[in-house]
Amino acid sequence: MLFKQWLPALALATLAGCQHAPPAEPADAIWTNGPIITVDDNHPDAEAVAVRDGRIVAVGTRKKVLRYQGETTVMHDLQGRTLLPGFVDAHGHVFFVGFQAMSANLLPPPDGGVTDVASMIETLKTFSKDSVLREQFGLIYGFGYDDSQLAERRHPTREELDRVSQDQPVLVIHQSAHFGVVNSAGLKQLGITADSDNPKGGVIGKDPATGEPNGLLEENAFFMALGKLFPKMNPEQAIAMLREGEKLYTRYGYTTLQDGRSAPMHVKIAEAAANAGALRADIVSYPDILNPGVAELMVPPFYHNVDSQPQYHNHFRIGGIKLTLDGSPQGKTAWLTEPYYQPPEGKGADYAGYGVVDDDKVVEVYTQALENRWQTLTHANGDRAIDQMIMGWREAEARVPGVDVRPVLIHGQTLRKDQIPVLQELGIFPSLFPMHTFYWGDWHRDSVLGPERAENISPTGWLRERGMRFTTHHDAPVALPDSMRVLDATVNRTTRSGRVLGENQKVDVMTALKAMTLWSAWQHFEEDSKGSIEVGKLADFVVLSDNPLTVPPATLIDLHVEETIKEGANIYHRAADDSAGAPPALGLAPALAAHAHDHAHEHDHYGGDGCFAPGLEVIFHRLTGTPH
Repeated sequence: MLFKQWLPALALATLAGCQHAPPAEPADAIWTNGPIITVDDNHPDAEAVAVRDGRIVAVGTRKKVLRYQGETTVMHDLQGRTLLPGFVDAHGHVFFVGFQAMSANLLPPPDGGVTDVASMIETLKTFSKDSVLREQFGLIYGFGYDDSQLAERRHPTREELDRVSQDQPVLVIHQSAHFGVVNSAGLKQLGITADSDNPKGGVIGKDPATGEPNGLLEENAFFMALGKLFPKMNPEQAIAMLREGEKLYTRYGYTTLQDGRSAPMHVKIAEAAANAGALRADIVSYPDILNPGVAELMVPPFYHNVDSQPQYHNHFRIGGIKLTLDGSPQGKTAWLTEPYYQPPEGKGADYAGYGVVDDDKVVEVYTQALENRWQTLTHANGDRAIDQMIMGWREAEARVPGVDVRPVLIHGQTLRKDQIPVLQELGIFPSLFPMHTFYWGDWHRDSVLGPERAENISPTGWLRERGMRFTTHHDAPVALPDSMRVLDATVNRTTRSGRVLGENQKVDVMTALKAMTLWSAWQHFEEDSKGSIEVGKLADFVVLSDNPLTVPPATLIDLHVEETIKEGANIYHRAADDSAGAPPALGLAPALAAHAHDHAHEHDHYGGDGCFAPGLEVIFHRLTGTPH
């Protein structure tokens, strides 16, 4: 009898549990009606996702998630488009992307229109006429030329740049930002003559017949020239420039941006922007440890060491430090163990590039990083530079055992197969650069590395053979921060000429997506809050025009970003008249000048690199008028 009385009550309780009573608080917004790629292996697909207070509160079937719909819930109809986690920038230079936005666009196709020296000269002339910078700063400059993509297969000369102006300095910056060329007026202002000696770690290009400087400046010679030629900007313009960089990133679906080799002044500008509430995406900075004053920056509220959970203050934080060990392979300054396939002009057949930091200094920096619990990014393109990095971490970890700061190898383009187990043993996380297969793959095969070594640049396939995670990056402004170009190159490895470079290094689309989302969040110690669409994580999303898991892999490059969403708020929406895949207009200096007036209140807050090596530091010290 007692059992018969109890059974109906049990049935009612069970029924109530199955009906899933609605939550106490409705969601702020729900996204549905399109594929949702969660990048969560336990629940890889979903029909809908609900967000409240900037975080995900429900993800799963439409029926489950619509329980969170209330009277004020905003419903977002994906209309068949695909929702993914927002892209997390594994390596780039958001500050310098802002600088790129105020320069003449000298990038080769598809990101620009410079194909030869003549088109470079015409671009500079047009920019000079339209830009206010010539009058404001007394300098004409452009960014992004690539000698490997010019019809002449060489750098421009001083005489050619004299055709732009014979009175004002003209400076063009190589796409790697490790080289630059100046005209005769620029050389005169710099005091460079036939009698000038090469600075340590740099080269002043000279005509072999006459001994006169030809305008080309390499590495430290270039960086020193930047310090003398570059104009001064006020703090408001510097903040506006950072915001231009952020705007370009978010156009490509990035919700977390990196400034991967900051000078102390970069950090102070970003802190000022954060304090002014000017940032919409998260920016994580890694100051160059070889700059004076970096250690003093590593304090709250913008920095917390790896023993603590990462904390952004108004969308900005310092993530750790950066160390640069060599140059760029496309510029033939990366430090290799074997000589370059075709040595650059004036170099012998045994030329293999060079390092820029002594072994003792490398060990000192890594030891300091372990003692202070600083995550460390290391720029090492050449395999000899990677050997130096491995040596440094071995020695440092012997001195300070038992500390894990998730050290990161940045670029690793000529990473050898025998080095990969050592990275795994030491816990060094690889962030590779497969986008080089498109932009410079043909150049690597034909001139830089030769057919055999070029096949294995950025060897993501070898890493997966050992079950290792990795990330991929764009290193903007070496290239535009184009997420679909990163995805396409990681999956397809197709060069400009249409050849596949490294069939055995290809990975599948989901692996490539993880390298841009979840694994990149892990690289930054942010895997608990970003990188996948899971309950409790930030509502950082990107909406793509189609599903990258179902379109033919060869068409990945045709996908485009429709929306970028940061903590539930839309921070980029593709306008109906935007050209899919078209590069954004660069040369936005007038907009920066306008921002200086629109945001004058930010001044009150202000007082309180491949990788760009010292170039970023010099440019920003010069732009902001701080001593260097």
